[in-house]
Amino acid sequence: MRIFRPGEEGSEILDIQRRLVVLGESIDPGELTGVYGPSTEAAVRSFQTRRNLPVDGLVGSDTWGQIVEAGYRLGDRTLYLHAPPFRGDDVRELQRKLNALGFDAGREDGVHGPGADHAVREFQRNVGDEPDGVVGLHTIATLDRMRPLADARSRALVREEEELRQMHATLEGQIVAVDAGHGTDDPTMGLHLAMARAVAQELAAVGAKPELLRAEDEDPSPSDRARTANELGAAVLLSLHLGSGLPEGSGPTCSYFGSDSTHSPAGRHLAELVLDELEREFGCRGRTQRLTIGLLRETRMPALQIEPLFVTNEREAETIADPAFARRVGRAVASGVRRFFAGAS
Repeated sequence: MRIFRPGEEGSEILDIQRRLVVLGESIDPGELTGVYGPSTEAAVRSFQTRRNLPVDGLVGSDTWGQIVEAGYRLGDRTLYLHAPPFRGDDVRELQRKLNALGFDAGREDGVHGPGADHAVREFQRNVGDEPDGVVGLHTIATLDRMRPLADARSRALVREEEELRQMHATLEGQIVAVDAGHGTDDPTMGLHLAMARAVAQELAAVGAKPELLRAEDEDPSPSDRARTANELGAAVLLSLHLGSGLPEGSGPTCSYFGSDSTHSPAGRHLAELVLDELEREFGCRGRTQRLTIGLLRETRMPALQIEPLFVTNEREAETIADPAFARRVGRAVASGVRRFFAGAS
C-alpha cells in the first residue's frame, strides 16, 4: 500500500483520523477534515508507541493494518480458520483467554491461524460442544464462564521458554531464511542485498543452509516473505536493514516479536546474542527491542530485524561506506546465530 505522510490531504487521511480518535488518540478539530497535520502525526506516533511499531509518524502497511485491527473486540464478528486469516485485537483476546485456560493457541499475535483453530476445537470438545472451530457468541460466552485469569501466563509462552532451555543443536544443516530489507526503490537497496548475501555466505561456510527471500529485482511484501520462510521450514529468520531516523541514533538494534503483553522468548535470546556480536564487531553499544511488524509477527520461527548501524549518523555512515562493512556484518550475525544453536547463554 502507499505510505501516508504529514502534509497530505484526502478521504484516506480522514478515515485514518476517525479510526485513531475512536481508539483514544487526540487530534485537533481543525485537522479532522482529512488534513495530515502536526496533531495527526502526533496521534500516529502515540499509536505506534502503544503498539510496539517503529515510531516514524507515517502510516504504512504495518501501522494501517494495526489501526484497523485495534478496532475489533471479541464478539464483533464470528471467527474461524480462514484464508487469509482473520487478524485483530479480537483474535488476540481469544488467544489470551484460551492460553490462560491451558489450551495452547500459540503466540498471542492476533492472527487466527491453525494453532488458534486447534485450541478452539480442543476447548469446544472439552466443554461438550461441537468442535467446529467456529467462535461465535455461544463459544465466547462459554469461555467467559470459565473465568480465564487476565494475568495468567500464556501456555504458548511457557512452552517456548521450555524449548529454549532444552535447546542444544548444531547450526549445520539448519535452514536459515535471510532477508534484505526495504524495497527496490530504496537507494540503499544494494547495501541491504550485500549484507544479506554476506550473512548467507558466512552461514553456508559453517554448514547451514541459508535461503535468500528475495532477488535484486523482486519486492515481495513482508507477509509474502514471512510465508516463504514458513514454507521453507526455516529454523530462524534474519532480516537485514540499516538504521535510520534521528541523526543521534547510533549503534546496532536487534528487534524481535513482542508487544506489551507477550513476546517470543527464543527471538529475544537470539536478538541478545546477535547484538552482543555486533557490539563487539563495531565497538559501540546497541539495544534489543520488541516490535509487532508483520515480518516478525507472522513467522513461526524466531525472527529478527537487524540494523547493524545508523545510516543517518554521520560517523556510522562512514563505517557503512567502507567496502568491508557488509562482510563484517555477515561475520558478526553468523557468529550470534551459531551461539544460539549451541545453546549459549
